[in-house]
Amino acid sequence: MVAPRITVNGEEAPIAPAPPHTTVLDFLRERGLTGTKEGCAEGECGACSVLVARPGVNRPTDWVAVNACLVPVAALDGQEIVTSEGLATTGEPGAAPTLHPVQEEMAVRGGSQCGYCTPGFICSMAAEYYRPDRCAHADPADGADSDPEHGPNGFDLHALSGNLCRCTGYRPIRDAAFAVGAPADEDPLARRREQSPPAPVATEYGQGGSTFLRRGTLADTLRLLRERPGAVVVAGSTDWGVEVNIRSRRADCVVAVDRLPELRELHVEPDHIEIGAALTLTEIERRLDGRVPLLAELFPQFASRLIRNGATLGGNLGTGSPIGDSPPVLLALEASVVLADADGERAVPLADYFTGYRQSVRRPGELIRAVRIPLPLSPVAAFHKIAKRRFDDISSVAVAFALDIEDGIVRKARIGLGGVAATPIRARATEAALEGRPWTAQTTEAAAEVLRHEGTPMDDHRASAGYRSAMLGQSLLKLYARTTEAVSS
Repeated sequence: MVAPRITVNGEEAPIAPAPPHTTVLDFLRERGLTGTKEGCAEGECGACSVLVARPGVNRPTDWVAVNACLVPVAALDGQEIVTSEGLATTGEPGAAPTLHPVQEEMAVRGGSQCGYCTPGFICSMAAEYYRPDRCAHADPADGADSDPEHGPNGFDLHALSGNLCRCTGYRPIRDAAFAVGAPADEDPLARRREQSPPAPVATEYGQGGSTFLRRGTLADTLRLLRERPGAVVVAGSTDWGVEVNIRSRRADCVVAVDRLPELRELHVEPDHIEIGAALTLTEIERRLDGRVPLLAELFPQFASRLIRNGATLGGNLGTGSPIGDSPPVLLALEASVVLADADGERAVPLADYFTGYRQSVRRPGELIRAVRIPLPLSPVAAFHKIAKRRFDDISSVAVAFALDIEDGIVRKARIGLGGVAATPIRARATEAALEGRPWTAQTTEAAAEVLRHEGTPMDDHRASAGYRSAMLGQSLLKLYARTTEAVSS
């Protein structure tokens, strides 16, 4: 097996002798690429962002921005990354490099003061700069109107939702984002999108008694997990990376599943949609393109674009967190998880999957292969995330609704809740209070009172139990108000 290597700014670099838990951030800084900064070590500030060449949605390759502080460098074995230093173009020996268009706009529009956050902003902006369909919206030179979060050049400010700046203020950064044009034909990173990304490679890397392993197929991975049932399974590492950085967790064996082809498929069948557990949330969002409206509501509220570029549904369900954002939505969609081990597969309704705080029916040696959503979808759907910030925050309460309303009668109701019990739960009493009854103010007020008593909410630093209960009832009243407004308009 070839010694693990990573291509950084066009040059191959061996991963050894870095320990297997070493992050991409620390690896780069050890190599003198200090533009990549550590701010929070939790994936919340974006000072560490870098570009990774990943399989594209509309082209062979997409440049994707990720948090280098969370990803083990061994997870990028055989892959290709670009840092903020690598964006500038070098000329003749001794000559000053030519700034990348994103760097140029940030400089001339005053988008940087202390400069600590700037390289991370640059990499996130560059990923959006190279998004294949960005410039299809409008040309910044034509003066077209745009909404506050999208520029006339098609730049989506949500691409920067995971980047924080404490001194400049965001207006000049926004100005720089909205000023960039289309990549030039001779731009090497733009041309790189037309070539295939690096193929996944099998990895076996060990130092100091710890190992990082990636097998080439699902079957080989499942055999490995049978042999090493205590191994930590990672995909995007957006959860495990925090454990390593903040809580100094170390694992004897880490098994990566993020590049397994069998976990990266998405199929739309007549009676269901099956989503591979290792597809990132960004990939799912762009491939589904609004086909599942409830998921489309979830994605912008799930952390930041930087996190969604690495996070997976399999990882979000695998952690078993009671405040994960995807479980309430998937419960409302009546999703099942497809569990696989060396002996075969089984499908488990998500409503039966969680058994306790961060516990599930998943057995040692089993992993989540896919999430299966039955069709057809309920036509009335909504996701309400109650948090202290509009975006990029942990929910105090999350509520997902999926209702079938025919001739003014609620024929079917499915409601998923997060943040009000030791596990994500279905609001079954409220569902029963709605089904078979007219969709009226009287019905919803009565059902909202039932919803306020679902679960076992608790007091913590995010919200009180009373607040959580109140928000449960209020969310149903909000849904009713919006549906009646839509009918009256």
